[in-house]
Amino acid sequence: MNKKVIFIDDEKPIRDALGQTLEIEDYDVSLYASAKPVLAELDNHFEGVIISDINMPEMDGIEFLKRALTIDPELSIILLTGHGDISMAVEAMRLGAYDFLEKPFSTENLLDVVKRAGDKRELILENRDLRRELEAQSGPGPRILGNNPKIKQLRRILTHIKDTPADVMIHGETGTGKELVARFLHDHSIRHDKPFVAINCGAIPETMIESELFGFESGAFTGAQKKRVGKIAHANGGTLFLDEIESMPMSLQIKLLRVLEERKVEPLGTNQAVDLDIRIIAATKNDLKKKSDKGEFRDDLYYRLNVVSVEIPPLRERKDDIPMLFQNFIRSASTRYSIEPTAITLDQQQKLLSHDWPGNVRELRNLAERLVLMGDASVFNEGYSINSEQTPLSLSERVNQFEFTLLCDALKRHNGRLKEAQEELGLARKTLYDKMKKHNINKDDYKSSH
Repeated sequence: MNKKVIFIDDEKPIRDALGQTLEIEDYDVSLYASAKPVLAELDNHFEGVIISDINMPEMDGIEFLKRALTIDPELSIILLTGHGDISMAVEAMRLGAYDFLEKPFSTENLLDVVKRAGDKRELILENRDLRRELEAQSGPGPRILGNNPKIKQLRRILTHIKDTPADVMIHGETGTGKELVARFLHDHSIRHDKPFVAINCGAIPETMIESELFGFESGAFTGAQKKRVGKIAHANGGTLFLDEIESMPMSLQIKLLRVLEERKVEPLGTNQAVDLDIRIIAATKNDLKKKSDKGEFRDDLYYRLNVVSVEIPPLRERKDDIPMLFQNFIRSASTRYSIEPTAITLDQQQKLLSHDWPGNVRELRNLAERLVLMGDASVFNEGYSINSEQTPLSLSERVNQFEFTLLCDALKRHNGRLKEAQEELGLARKTLYDKMKKHNINKDDYKSSH
């Protein structure tokens, strides 16, 4: 988190001196001569600490504190008091101030209080993100599974931006799950009850993509016998997902840019624009910046789409998630085809971890489905052999693998019933919960195992 500090004091020498002290300690400091303008800058995402003098004209520190805490009751606000203001400072603490400093105070004392206040604010914001992430993961709609730090960070970002009106650009290799991320954003957002419209820009012939996106009026061109609503207008109120955006023809990129900027769309054959309330999510497997530098993609469209950018890590960079993902795909395929789930051995898990997965999660899911349908472990011999040059798994990685397998097997045998699994494994209930959380195991996934 950025080390941000807002300092409010009507006396310029004090303001400048304290600001310089904090800047020396690498804080990003904003100085204000009065409190009122600060209120306009605050929201419940503010990441830093606020320091305010109590005795100021127009709005004193106490009034500022009261108003700021209506914006976010967990802001970290430190008040500076004169000798005669102690009773006022005590009242401020009762109202919700983090702490107060009595003038004159030492630099060491100031920096200590600011650090502790910043740590508290950081913890509060992290806990809020975790709660939002938990709500999203446990609610209806798609889940983004994994415990790797990169995938955890991805979930935090998605949870944070899901309700923002800004358009989003998703970057990821083929098979990493770009449409899953787009659906996650839509299904967990305030737009979830409106249309989610997906179109693959690389799968539609160039001669058809314009009419697919924009729609047309009857008689707009030869063969247009009746009016057709385009994908953009159909997604009104919801989300339009444009996959493989790099494949969109240059002539169409200009029209899309206009839609993004004006939030209006004109069907072919008419001059009547349709107002849009729409969020656009674009996805690409290419480096669009390089393509725009080469003139292969419009740079103005790139910058317009790239306001919020999301990067999906390839599977080879999150191999610790592979056993859990594979088990999940096996359970899903077994349920879909009404086939008893197939158990995999530690040797087979080793093969999974040794493969580089150029097709990413899609390739892993396809292997799981083939294993379920064919019921034959020989599928592991089709390019999934152990690479002798691969760094061998550490002891802790092997222990984690073994623990994950034991937990899954026990839950599978007992149809997701925790009490029976707990007794078989000889674990305390809290220990079982902690281990399931560690491996991202959901007992409900095992209730249909028998």
